[in-house]
Amino acid sequence: MKVLQIHNRYREGGGEDTVAAREADLLRLAGHTVVEYHVENPTEPLEAASTLLAAPWNQRAAGRLRDVIREVRPEVAHVHNTWWVLSPSIVRELDRLDIPTVATLHNYRLMCVNAQLFRDGGPCEDCVGSHPWHGVRHRCYRSSVPASTISAATIQLNRWLRTWQRVDRLLVLTEFARTRFIASGFPADHLHLKPNFADDPGRRVESPSSSQTVLFVGRLSSEKGIAQLLDAWEAASPDDLSLTVVGDGSLRASLQSRNIPNVHFAGQLPGPEVNRLMLRSRALVFPSIWYEGQPMVLLEALAAGLPLVVSDIGGLPETVAGTTAAILARPGAAQSWVEALGRLTDGEWIDRSGGSARGVFEERYSPETGLTGLMHEYGEAIAQRERRARQRRGS
Repeated sequence: MKVLQIHNRYREGGGEDTVAAREADLLRLAGHTVVEYHVENPTEPLEAASTLLAAPWNQRAAGRLRDVIREVRPEVAHVHNTWWVLSPSIVRELDRLDIPTVATLHNYRLMCVNAQLFRDGGPCEDCVGSHPWHGVRHRCYRSSVPASTISAATIQLNRWLRTWQRVDRLLVLTEFARTRFIASGFPADHLHLKPNFADDPGRRVESPSSSQTVLFVGRLSSEKGIAQLLDAWEAASPDDLSLTVVGDGSLRASLQSRNIPNVHFAGQLPGPEVNRLMLRSRALVFPSIWYEGQPMVLLEALAAGLPLVVSDIGGLPETVAGTTAAILARPGAAQSWVEALGRLTDGEWIDRSGGSARGVFEERYSPETGLTGLMHEYGEAIAQRERRARQRRGS
């Protein structure tokens, strides 16, 4: 199968970029042809401003994609992100050229100005089932009224035009996300669950309980709950355990200056090094306080057989539902996290949970399940497009 993968990359690489790259690699390993049509938002101020102004409907971007499609002639297109250079105009172009199309909704950008449903230190659903102009009043995108206005206009215009209904298969990562999109007016039968997957690092050599290292891996910013985690860690003082913080961000200097005992800041590390660290660690903590999509960090931890302590918020509990791979703690609740961190001293529980984590990965998030899911969705998109063509001919 020839797949055209369409993605507007982020200035700071993150989970969506990783997912797109891994899906392309996975498809190629399975013998499929993948053409990556990736663009980047400009950094030069004037160009960035002019393209951002065109974000609600960039006709030039649609024209460029048209040329690519005529050259590539894909059997299916997979859209990951259109913000902001590509713009939703490309979706109409794919539909006009009758290309079966799948789109993964990695975040909440089709209903939320900042794509996170997060504001003032906590979840915000002002625009869910309402309109995006609340986000302008709150300056939700980059704390800017003009930039927030452009983001809101993009949402509203394409809601009026029913742009995203032109996509044959809209994929969500969790059932929680599906409920938010339905509440925002998306047809339930148009939203299909297709989780992410992680690469297999191989089984760990030593049991999790043989390590004293607990990991945090992620961006050091407020929505990730790292400040609250450090408060709980300082209060819990887990016996003989150390916390290694992997990642960087705006809060690093202030957090590091607290000099909390047995907390080490490793900075940003390459992916392979993070995977090796996971295979040698005791557990991973994920204290996020916003509605995450489906973080790759959690799936990678499961693949490494790492027990988890995870915030009970949004779609995060679904990742480990029905298993003993994780402890759930209330997001931002100090006592709940102190109690959860205390469980990490129980070696017997740690090893049992680690075995469960690896089992969850193999059953739900392995490359094999990821490939099966992709091929199913591509096949359904092609069938849907063919049904629509027959209906047009019949009318």
